Amino acid sequence: MITLPLADYRPQHFALKVEGKVATITLDRPERKNPLTFESYAELRDTFRALRHEDRVKAVVLTGAGGNFCSGGDVFEIIEPLLERDTKGLLDFTQMTGDTVKAMRACPQPIVAAVEGVCVGAGAILAMASDIRFGTADAKVAFLFNRVGLAGCDMGACAILPRIIGQGRASELLFTGRVMGGEEAERWGFFNRLVAADALVEEAEAMARRLADGPTFANGITKKMLHMEWAMGVDEAIDQEAVAQALCMQTEDYHRAFHAFANKSKPVFEGN
Repeated sequence: MITLPLADYRPQHFALKVEGKVATITLDRPERKNPLTFESYAELRDTFRALRHEDRVKAVVLTGAGGNFCSGGDVFEIIEPLLERDTKGLLDFTQMTGDTVKAMRACPQPIVAAVEGVCVGAGAILAMASDIRFGTADAKVAFLFNRVGLAGCDMGACAILPRIIGQGRASELLFTGRVMGGEEAERWGFFNRLVAADALVEEAEAMARRLADGPTFANGITKKMLHMEWAMGVDEAIDQEAVAQALCMQTEDYHRAFHAFANKSKPVFEGN
């Protein structure tokens, strides 16, 4: 059970730091390159679900410890036990992992992924499901599913990845499972920017603070519309954006921005 405020919560399967309006989640099994387990999947899912009701946290950073982001599902703690499950047990697992991505996309806070070193399998999915991705030149991103005999359509990859890097490039990565290096990932648009390793988390947290200091109610609407409009035609999207923008025009932040502009000062947003 996730307790609120999130600053008081002590997760069992990753590290969590809340400073001001920014929460930093660090996958923290560096000796194994931060693999995921059944328990860490569930706790990540529950944490991102809790963020929907957390008013104090306005932006999130997701990263890994020890020079790597995430090596995917733990071979001996996930992959081997799955060999013994029946169809229902397997579906329970795949739906839980998918629910983790759903929770990341549904929480209103922007998620900034800070990706260094190994970022493969489910780790690549977590980076993909974030809103903004900073990486290092030596990052190694791979959607490895076909290399273990599985389809590339895992946890929303076939829906989300083409929208980030394009259909052809996504098809290549999902069919081959090959590694995409950091510079290629930045060139293809998977990474928003490349950052030196020793400044990676600092830069990601700086971006998160910048977002957290913005009109966060409106940021949440932007994230929701970016997600919803994948399944809309252009006319429907324009109509829905008209409703969303009219709602934002009723916020105090909108009024603060006008009065600050009129007074030639910088607006101080409060997220309401």
